[in-house]
Amino acid sequence: MLEIDIRKRLRDYELDVKLDVARGEILMLVGDNGCGKTTLLNLTAGLQNPDAGKISLEGRVLYDSALKMNVPPEARNIGYVFQSYALFPHMSVYDNVAFGLCTRNLSKSEIKLRVKDHLEAAGLWEIRKAKASDVSGGQKQRIALARALIIGPKLLLLDEPLSALDVRRQAHMRKELRETIRACSVPCIIVTHDLRDVACIGDRACLLDKGKVALIGGSDEVMIWGAGKESPASPGYSGEAKAI
Repeated sequence: MLEIDIRKRLRDYELDVKLDVARGEILMLVGDNGCGKTTLLNLTAGLQNPDAGKISLEGRVLYDSALKMNVPPEARNIGYVFQSYALFPHMSVYDNVAFGLCTRNLSKSEIKLRVKDHLEAAGLWEIRKAKASDVSGGQKQRIALARALIIGPKLLLLDEPLSALDVRRQAHMRKELRETIRACSVPCIIVTHDLRDVACIGDRACLLDKGKVALIGGSDEVMIWGAGKESPASPGYSGEAKAI
């Protein structure tokens, strides 16, 4: 289980979040632009530091301000798929996926075996020699996910993983993404703006509003909020469902 209870002062508000994600659960993180979604992922991954609080994963403390503990990002064993995918454009598909293993003291033969397994599972083995800059958007998404999964992560973080794809491709990738994550049986947080992602991929959803958890629960509750176009934290929010 992932457990988060942290605070971080941002420019316009304080991010103050307490939530947990069970093993094998997919939590969808939604909210307006600038509400703190990506910042929360970065704090969890160790790319930014909270001002106070605690983060633990499967009983292991990753950050604790009281104990002055702060595990570096590379030692947290977290798979992170960035919104831009953050692939190395000059490197091949193969080398992009292998990159995360190169600092783990594995033999070349073991790295090759693991990379081949993940590329075949993602349907990318035939294009393994192509440069990452030359493949399609859907293939880039699969490469980024394969790179995140190959390290055997204890947690998956995905920031708008489908936003770079066209609408037709998104519909297919939602099912594929859910099945791939499901097979990992690790906690997962996915940031999205698209309520179709919430409905098709997530087990639960968390709505952030200016750094605070405004609503957390079933995806249907967040779908109602999205249809109403008002945050539950807003004074005018009625809580009434509207047609989607």
